[in-house]
Amino acid sequence: MDLLATLRIALRALKVNKLRSILTMLGIIIGVGAVITMIAVGGGAQARVEEQIKSLGSNLMIVIPGSTTSGGVRLGGSSAQTLTEDDAWAITREVHEVQVSAPSNRGSGQLIAGNNNWSTVVQGVTPEFLEVREWPIVSGRGFEPQEVSGAGKVALVGQTIVRELFGGADPVDQQIRIRKVPFTVIGVLDKKGQSMMGQDQDDVVLVPLTTARNRLFGNPQGKLRRVGVISVKVRDGQNMKDAEGKIRDLLRQRHKLQPGADDDFSIRNLAEILQAQEASSKVLTLLLAAVASVSLLVGGIGIMNIMLVSVTERTREIGLRMAVGARAGDILKQFLVEAVTLSLIGGLLGITLGLAGSLAIGQFAGWRTSLSPESIVLAVGFAAAIGIFFGFYPARKASRLSPIEALRYE
Repeated sequence: MDLLATLRIALRALKVNKLRSILTMLGIIIGVGAVITMIAVGGGAQARVEEQIKSLGSNLMIVIPGSTTSGGVRLGGSSAQTLTEDDAWAITREVHEVQVSAPSNRGSGQLIAGNNNWSTVVQGVTPEFLEVREWPIVSGRGFEPQEVSGAGKVALVGQTIVRELFGGADPVDQQIRIRKVPFTVIGVLDKKGQSMMGQDQDDVVLVPLTTARNRLFGNPQGKLRRVGVISVKVRDGQNMKDAEGKIRDLLRQRHKLQPGADDDFSIRNLAEILQAQEASSKVLTLLLAAVASVSLLVGGIGIMNIMLVSVTERTREIGLRMAVGARAGDILKQFLVEAVTLSLIGGLLGITLGLAGSLAIGQFAGWRTSLSPESIVLAVGFAAAIGIFFGFYPARKASRLSPIEALRYE
């Protein structure tokens, strides 16, 4: 008996008890739908983490000042002013693994443009900052050397500032006031989106570091050229941990720290943090898929149960087939095909349920989902494997029946 004939016989047998077949497939339908939906939810979370990694910039490390102690009380990180612009240039010059580093200072200020105003983050940066953060300019230009050295009153604005102050119109060459100081907008930054902490990275104004120090944030230690953060971009293919160790050794040497003394700075390897988040999202995806797969196993048990009932009900039919020449292998194939057909039809219906569930979660719950062909193939393949595994025992039992005993069965 060829496979096509066996399939036709199996479909006719399933049509005899349509309601029972549908109820048997229900576990597979729900299982496949749940697996696809949960993988889509986990994939969406993983895609979000990958976007955060991309928005921060690749191979990024942040160096911040350390803590200070006042009256026996140890203050938090960045409470000391221990980093300078020269530290940043030394890192670029002396650590081979580093592609570029950029010192910066951060503050806040009220922006005014015409009749609109907006409170935002103001950062004093050098031109290298855009390279470190991989942040292109979509309109206008960047800072010129004379604007950086001469504390020019020019600014680059993020997309949120464009929306809130200019209504989405191109602000290049327009005037804004930052802390009552007039600035000319010379460029618009590309959209970055939210950071891993949920902060809007586009709600920012960048000005030259010298301008921020001399005109906006004050200049109590101007000769020392203190900075609040040094952003470091490591070359592609270089080991981040090695670069981190060399930066630490260099800064300890420059700050004249004795052996055994605590660092007066901190280095945060953002790539490691985000990789840990990505690993966590992958574990979450696998956990969700594993939980959803339980319903597939339940569906498989339902298939085995119904197939055993079917073997009992069709014992005389099995005996008659054997009496007219059907071999044990033909009987085994027939019942196995029936079980697999139940699983595959349930799997195909489960795909529809999974796609609909993923779209519904994205639409009504606001969660990001990410569907992949691999997850669909995996779910359907697993459903077919369930049919083979749980259908084999009933099929084997049917093939081993004695023709004489089967014909006598009432």
